[in-house]
Amino acid sequence: MIDRDTCTLYELFGARWNGGAPTAGSGAIFDLASNDLRPAGWTSAHAAGLPIFPGLVRFDEVQAGVIDHAIRFTVDCTRKGYVWPARHQAGSNDDRCPPMGARFRLRNGFSMTGFSADARVILRAMKRYGMIVADNGSDWYFQRTRDPGWTNGLLDELKEVPASAFQAVDESGCKVSKNSGAFVYGPACPSP
Repeated sequence: MIDRDTCTLYELFGARWNGGAPTAGSGAIFDLASNDLRPAGWTSAHAAGLPIFPGLVRFDEVQAGVIDHAIRFTVDCTRKGYVWPARHQAGSNDDRCPPMGARFRLRNGFSMTGFSADARVILRAMKRYGMIVADNGSDWYFQRTRDPGWTNGLLDELKEVPASAFQAVDESGCKVSKNSGAFVYGPACPSP
């Protein structure tokens, strides 16, 4: 839920109505006017401790022709531990798995030829800002907001992009500070 008057995001995990006695497994509050991260070790409505809403693909962004943020996604297996900007982990001791917070960017040379204009908007965001491991779930699964404008055809197009088209990004030089989610390109973080 977003309180537009205060620019505050409220997110719940495992929310249930329970016949008028609502419950949730966890919750988190985010100031959308700030890039401040939750304290290290804190979870949120997903395992990485980041807000969900800012990492969703929104239909209005696609229609406007630009997505100017990283996209959150899930993988089946995550490594114990996390990297910036994540604040929490829910992984195993399997070093073959990425940690929460790992960023993957669509390779610059990946051809967008044959993709629809809407798909190219999403693919450009994946090239510029990448995708961040945010939770455990299906491999390479990213989420979108609910909107009647979405089509299965667009999703089917994006399913054609193989995992091998992505590369891991060392984002240590891209952070403004360890407690901020702000990401900046510069000498220590070259743009694609």
